[in-house]
Amino acid sequence: MERRHVFSSTAGLAEAVCAHIAQDSAQAKGRGQRYTLALAGGATPRLLHEAMVSSQWMKTFCWDAMEFFFGDERMVPPDHRNSNYRMAYETLFSHAPIAPEHIHRIKGELSPAMDAAIDYEKQLRRLLTPLEDGFPQFDLVLLGLGADGHVASLFPDTDILNEREKWVAATYVQRLEAWRVSLTFPVLNRARKIFVLVTGESKSDIVAAVFNEASSADLPVKRLAPRGELHWFIESKAARHVAATA
Repeated sequence: MERRHVFSSTAGLAEAVCAHIAQDSAQAKGRGQRYTLALAGGATPRLLHEAMVSSQWMKTFCWDAMEFFFGDERMVPPDHRNSNYRMAYETLFSHAPIAPEHIHRIKGELSPAMDAAIDYEKQLRRLLTPLEDGFPQFDLVLLGLGADGHVASLFPDTDILNEREKWVAATYVQRLEAWRVSLTFPVLNRARKIFVLVTGESKSDIVAAVFNEASSADLPVKRLAPRGELHWFIESKAARHVAATA
């Protein structure tokens, strides 16, 4: 199932995502299960984190049932200004009653990047039970959308796009002249739910390209084909060329 939700403001978008997470985490706790959530980096997830720890939403989440993971990471120490973990710590972890053992980061300080990827996959294998096909299933994966169509650190024209066996892989992004570590598409596509969060007028062209059926562009985001649900949460400025779905 795929749905597009369009919002007139970033605040409205963040609140809608909060409502989904609050409901799903409560249901998981009610079943006596963990709620596994893979976080994204970037500006839009920052807004979501700030909403989650606001007075309006803080008490609605079942924090004790939630386990936090990361979809990707830059090869920097956890206290570096470019670290996805640091952003999540400053905007979410340091404000919410989350047990440290429920936070599972990618060790961007390891070198080479392959070692960080191997280490994170080992962590996931200890913490998540694979499905019958050998891949794990997150309850929710949060993703942003790059102007070039990348999600997580799955950039155009990189070998990681075709990875079919690893849960986590290192990838060199030529345009950025940098290494990244990312969950692979087989893992993303086995999530129960994927939420893609998109804000800002600068993203309107890439959003239009994603939903243009006539487009032949091989955008990484078009490889999202989850077994579960795919939800697009799009601010109206970014969605000016597309419409919401029922």
